[in-house]
Amino acid sequence: MKVKYMSLALLAAGSLAVGASATAAPDAGIMLANTCVGCHGPMGNSGGPATPTIAGMATDTFTESMKGYKEGTRPATVMDRIAKGYTEDEIKAMAGYFAKQTFARPGQKVDEAKSKEGKALHKEHCEKCHVEEGKKDEDGSAVLAGQWLPYLQFAMEDFTTGTREMPKKMKSQVEKVQAKGPNALDSLMQFYAGQK
Repeated sequence: MKVKYMSLALLAAGSLAVGASATAAPDAGIMLANTCVGCHGPMGNSGGPATPTIAGMATDTFTESMKGYKEGTRPATVMDRIAKGYTEDEIKAMAGYFAKQTFARPGQKVDEAKSKEGKALHKEHCEKCHVEEGKKDEDGSAVLAGQWLPYLQFAMEDFTTGTREMPKKMKSQVEKVQAKGPNALDSLMQFYAGQK
């Protein structure tokens, strides 16, 4: 008889525990981040060549990017409209979520000769800000290593045409890279895209 009552007590306790976890409030960052999956992929890892991976993006970088989209100071195809739909607290919640995600590099094919040249250009001109060969987002530098090549090329074109404002320290280095020849910037993009 004791075994029967003990089993019932354990069953009841288990039901309460499951019920409590099922009704616990879901994490706001996860819920909001799920709205980004359609373009930026699961956990912020993009499967599309023109859309950046945002997994591993520093919270400040994410927040500043969204602020730029909301204010119209950062060019976008749709993000300017999307960003306006989020509050500051919601943006912070998403930033916290994406900062904790692991950046998954797609292992895309690149021009190996250009990539080798790009690596040398990175060491000479970009390494100070884009640390660990562009694999880490520090001080708003964004993760470049392993981003889709078309996205990197579109972003650099926005910078060099003046569509997107380039930070002063970046501008001087980009001009030095451009002075190396007409394909130098593309070689740099090939290097970043080819990172695994």
